[in-house]
Amino acid sequence: MRRRSEASSLLRQTDLPPGLPFIDGAFRPGSSSQAINVIDPCTERVIAQIAEGTVEDTDVAVAAAVKAAPGWAALTPKERSETLHRIADRVSENSELLARLESANTGKPGMVAEDDVAQTVDTFRFMAGALRATTSAAAGRYAADHLSTILREPLGVVGVVTPWNYPLLMAAWKIAPILAAGNTLVIKPSEQTPLTTLKFAELVADLLPPGVLNVVPGYGPTVGTRLAEHPDVAMIALTGSVRSGKAVAQAAAATLKRVHLELGGKAPVVIFPDADLDSAATALRTAGFWNSGQECGAGCRVLVHADVAERFTALLVEQVSTLVVGEPGTGDDVELGPLISKAHFDRVTGYLERAQAAGVRAALGGSALAGNGYFVAPTVLVDVPEGAECAQEEIFGPVITVETFTDEAEAIARANAVPYGLSASVWTDDARRSHDVAARLDAGTVWVNAHLVLANEVPWGGFKGSGYGRDLSIYALDDYSRTKHVMHHVGR
Repeated sequence: MRRRSEASSLLRQTDLPPGLPFIDGAFRPGSSSQAINVIDPCTERVIAQIAEGTVEDTDVAVAAAVKAAPGWAALTPKERSETLHRIADRVSENSELLARLESANTGKPGMVAEDDVAQTVDTFRFMAGALRATTSAAAGRYAADHLSTILREPLGVVGVVTPWNYPLLMAAWKIAPILAAGNTLVIKPSEQTPLTTLKFAELVADLLPPGVLNVVPGYGPTVGTRLAEHPDVAMIALTGSVRSGKAVAQAAAATLKRVHLELGGKAPVVIFPDADLDSAATALRTAGFWNSGQECGAGCRVLVHADVAERFTALLVEQVSTLVVGEPGTGDDVELGPLISKAHFDRVTGYLERAQAAGVRAALGGSALAGNGYFVAPTVLVDVPEGAECAQEEIFGPVITVETFTDEAEAIARANAVPYGLSASVWTDDARRSHDVAARLDAGTVWVNAHLVLANEVPWGGFKGSGYGRDLSIYALDDYSRTKHVMHHVGR
């Protein structure tokens, strides 16, 4: 366990963004005198205070976005593309600062925060190119003497609610396609991790017309709910928990606005007897524990054939036991940081305590680590029975559960027997089996002999309790735009 010295710090005071709402191109005092403490999860100390946004602040931000919408939508794809490239350049130029700020706020190791920033840059670059190459049905005479054309139009103002596990990257996954499609937006970052979203707004303020991007920090039941129910918001997009998704969808129903939800996951990892077990164990060392397991696509639920379960479990424990846990800034080899908050720490350790009380065995880890901060040991739970709570519910921490199966039909049925459908993986050297099983798994992304490999060119989103709508790829541009059919009578 790596700890920083008392004197060391990732941040200087000048690194912090203004702790105010960013509305109509500038940071402005909010309507409330209340502040939110931002906590360093490594030390449990306050590192910043941010204004608590209100319904009134949200309404002012939406009004600014409404005012800016026609001008932004009127730009040519080339003009919007050039702006997104400039945003990518600005993020890249400030990558070291943004990575430190993300690490300080979330406890992410340097390698994770740096990857988040790099992926943020690539997200803007991809959308900058994709927006210039959108496609739709060809114009044609589909009715006698009538010429039809299909137009793609912006929606208008999009409300965005982002989570605490990837504050900057999840903001980019929303902001880039929303702007690319010609919309304006109001974004509410998590009250626990608002720093990089506010810093992003500060860094790009001179690149966007006032009102195109607005940030209102605050709590979900206040700012998030107002965005979901606001009559001038055309769509609400959320990455978060299933509970938050249900609340947003319910609030949005009153105005029949579009809803885009990327929610939780409980990714099954189905390992057949012919799989390369060493490769699977090595891959899960990363895919199960990246960002301390606070990852909705994490490979956290292993279903391994009984014939190879003992050998695979030994390989997995061997791999996971080499993970280095510590505070960011204590070495480039640190791979796992703390959980985000005391509440989440208590939630994760509660799952571990209940599992072990029910007879599930921790082959590795299984408890919190001593000292300050919200650190939990990398954990592998074995002897997990079918239907166990720890294998059904999203723990969202550094925990992998291992179950066994005896035949393919059982593996598929049990893999699908969770409320989620975000991602899954299949491990086998049988090509025909890999295609067939992948098609039968109820998940938006299925990897074969890999897990948690993402690219901006391909969509990300789930089924069932994991929500609907797609992030990344041209499918995100489709989500954030609308089609219009214009038919001309051309008979003579």
